Amino acid sequence: MNERDVLLNELAQGLRPMSEGIEWFDSLGQEEQSEALLFLCHHCVQARAVTEDAPESIRRSGLRPTHTPAVLISRGRIDEQLGKIAGLMPLDERRKAFRLLIAVLSIADARRRERFCFGGCSHWWHRLPSVA
Repeated sequence: MNERDVLLNELAQGLRPMSEGIEWFDSLGQEEQSEALLFLCHHCVQARAVTEDAPESIRRSGLRPTHTPAVLISRGRIDEQLGKIAGLMPLDERRKAFRLLIAVLSIADARRRERFCFGGCSHWWHRLPSVA
C-alpha cells in the first residue's frame, strides 16, 4: 500500500474532498495520471462495478451526460468501458475520467462492503482512519 492507494480509497470513501483529489491528480505527470486511472479502473472491476452503476456514478461525479467519460460508461459492458475511460488522453477528459472512476469505485465498493464485509473483514482500506 502506498500513499496513492490510500488517497484514492479515501476519496472513494468520502474521507477526502474531491477538490483535494483533483489538485493531487493535476500535480501528476501524464504517465502517473495514466497509472492512477488504471489503478482506479482495476479496483472498480475488483469491487464488482455493474452497468447499472453508470447513472449514479455520472450524477455523483458532477459530469454532464454528454461528457465523453459519461457517454462511454453508459454504453454497455462496464468492464470494457472503464478501460476506455482510463485511456482517455486530453487532460480535460482525464480529469473527468478521474472524477467518474472515483464515483464508480465509491458506489461499487460500498455495495461490496455491505454484502461481503458485513460484521468485519481484513481489507486494509476498511481500516483507514476517519478524517472527520
